[in-house]
Amino acid sequence: MDVLAIVDTMSQEMYLRLKHAAETGKWPEGVPVEQAQRDSALQLIMAYQARHLDSDEMLTIGADGEIVNKTKRELKDQFSGKHKDTEVTKCNKNNIARFTDL
Repeated sequence: MDVLAIVDTMSQEMYLRLKHAAETGKWPEGVPVEQAQRDSALQLIMAYQARHLDSDEMLTIGADGEIVNKTKRELKDQFSGKHKDTEVTKCNKNNIARFTDL
């Protein structure tokens, strides 16, 4: 069966079970996950994230199938309540703090 066909019919509960298995190496019941199962679970959760989730996590798979990696600045802005569209001002060497003779 095609991975994308599985993902299209997968419930959120199944996604969360697979995510738990891939992250911890154990099923939610505590049974260890074999490496082949973990690899398959990781592939399925990445495909699920790409198809169904608009996630704000640091590292996810975007709708186009590409890895979305947020910078530390983007995460700080997100959690401090600033908007995504806020422009970041670049510092030049003349307006940063300098400490001499420490």
